[in-house]
Amino acid sequence: MNFATIAIHAGVEPDPTTGAIMTPIYQTSTYVQESPGKHKGYEYSRTHNPTRTALQNALAALENGTHGICFASGLAATDAVLKLFRPGDEIIATNDIYGGSYRIMKKIFEAFGLVFHFVDMSDISNIESAITNKTKLVWIETPTNPLLKLIDIEAVCNLCKEKKILTAVDNTFASPYLQNPLDLGADIVMHSVTKYLGGHSDTVMGALITSNDELARQLAFIQNASGAVPGPQDCFLVLRGIKTLHIRMQRHCENAMKVAQWLENHPKVGKVYYPGLLSHTGHELAQKQMKDFGGMLSFELKGDVYEQAVRTMERLQLFSLGESLGGVESLCTHPASMTHASIPKEEREKVGLKDTLIRLSVGIEDVEDLIADLEQAID
Repeated sequence: MNFATIAIHAGVEPDPTTGAIMTPIYQTSTYVQESPGKHKGYEYSRTHNPTRTALQNALAALENGTHGICFASGLAATDAVLKLFRPGDEIIATNDIYGGSYRIMKKIFEAFGLVFHFVDMSDISNIESAITNKTKLVWIETPTNPLLKLIDIEAVCNLCKEKKILTAVDNTFASPYLQNPLDLGADIVMHSVTKYLGGHSDTVMGALITSNDELARQLAFIQNASGAVPGPQDCFLVLRGIKTLHIRMQRHCENAMKVAQWLENHPKVGKVYYPGLLSHTGHELAQKQMKDFGGMLSFELKGDVYEQAVRTMERLQLFSLGESLGGVESLCTHPASMTHASIPKEEREKVGLKDTLIRLSVGIEDVEDLIADLEQAID
């Protein structure tokens, strides 16, 4: 089946009791058993819930995987991956990374003995140089947040397979519609389901997808044992959201390209970070491993004046100033004080994340209205 058909039908069957075409919200904590240990596959909703099962199966199908495991947030999913490792194990992560991922690695798991190395993965030799005999995982994020750098997933995965190292890819910015890291050799794909998969800014959730049976078993154990699971109402909302993922992503991509091109030609804009632009250093790689270029972009105004960037963000009207991304409505974010505030300023500046950077999640509104809003805010 093609992607649009999978998005609408995968993991979902008519309710056997009523024929309801939408998966019911199984708002229950426990399930009646015929005899001790004899049940219909469900005992307690932390462990399994039919609404969550349908969503997990759907997400696995969207990423061409065999196992989906859902969590209460994207960071809860990241937490589960990191719990696979033990004190002394080393993990290599991209240096241009979501602030929450950096925070949980440095502030939580480093205290428990895991060792993290943050490198520029746009050059694969940097990864190779960081590998030691204690390296257990390479954590990829592509396109990166917020500088939209591209990392060659297949090349990194091939290197890691030679070294017997696991690879995990944060696929949040791209969504399964634009790229499928498992097809390129990744062991685990992570999503902040809150973003494009949910698509309507009304739920918080995370997910892991894999085709490795043993990894799936371990991650499902952590999911149940640690208990950071999403509720059935949120699972229902995401099941609804992914049915329109393909058409939403098409419009996100179309709008973002037009906005990026307009910004690049604006006399007051200094630099635009968007992989769809020919000027982007990762443009050819994006063409190779993505179906399109996504709905996320960042830009800087000429002069790099902090107050000017703040005033521009304050004047925006259709682009709401707020954290998160991937909803149908357009959002503007100031990474340095919002999504990446937990990364020390000196570390942000090392990777090129300036305090004047503005990040846009381009929604699916009429693109002429979005450009008009940017024009009045900048001018």
